[in-house]
Amino acid sequence: MTLSDPQTRPPLLAFLLVAAACGAASSDTIEATGTVEFTETAIAATSLGRVERVLVEEGDRVRAGDTLVVLVQPTLAATRAQLVAHVASARAVLADAVRGPRQAEIAAAEANLAALSAEAARTASDVTRLTPLAERDFASAQQFEAARAAASIAAARRDAAAAQLDLLREGTRPEQVAARRADFTAAEAALAVADATARDLVLLAPVSGRVITRRAEPGEVLPVGATALVLAETGRQWVRIYVGQSVLPLVRPGATLTATLDAFPDRPISGVVREVSSEAEYTPRVALTEKERADLLFGVRAEFRDTTEMLKAGLPVTVRLARPIP
Repeated sequence: MTLSDPQTRPPLLAFLLVAAACGAASSDTIEATGTVEFTETAIAATSLGRVERVLVEEGDRVRAGDTLVVLVQPTLAATRAQLVAHVASARAVLADAVRGPRQAEIAAAEANLAALSAEAARTASDVTRLTPLAERDFASAQQFEAARAAASIAAARRDAAAAQLDLLREGTRPEQVAARRADFTAAEAALAVADATARDLVLLAPVSGRVITRRAEPGEVLPVGATALVLAETGRQWVRIYVGQSVLPLVRPGATLTATLDAFPDRPISGVVREVSSEAEYTPRVALTEKERADLLFGVRAEFRDTTEMLKAGLPVTVRLARPIP
């Protein structure tokens, strides 16, 4: 297998980079060429909505936190108002359960018990009075049975009032308080979901940069996950260069480097090595010959923070890294 084989021959750019790296091996710097790229961020809808406003155009510069797109859901406002009312109602019911019966309610129950107790005593007295008369036939059986029935009903009402008073004095059961608290928590959670949806309908810039693509227009309905805009972090650029194995041990993450444009060789831009690839590229799967081993290239990611915006996506730059002192 030779480099003349079109399926195994490394790309021309890789060949030039190897040549540049080898040619610079005797100098104090490691030099390679790469292409500027930006980190791109897609601004997508996380909730279904209709586009109401798009506040930016392609090419506009934005800062992190700026409002970019406003979406609307016609029924969201009414739904939220309903949920707010539900939260208020659940809060009131919970407060009432925690507070328990008022003293006035207990006093009213006590008064009702006293009245029913008096009625029960009166009807019981009527039965006592009519019993000897009924035995001598001075009172009809019908009168006697009516008196007994009235006494029984009065006693039942008195006992029911006494039980109700005992419940009021004990207060609200813990199980009832827990149930009311759960209802209140569920109402708050539902309202939080509506508020989160409302926030998701306002698309904000997560980073500072420039709008490079606009895909949404007012009136369109954006489904969940649909991209409305694409931002490029113009203040954060990166370049991938390739170095040969002869200089690979000299390139380490964190090392400083510079990049220059062909048109401005006297205006270097500072950067730093972020990543050095652990796998070789642009080489046959099995490198046996010395010539093939020389073709091994390793990718190096270099990052720059050029606030002047001299570095544009797609521009070729020359990257230079000083050789560390032995």
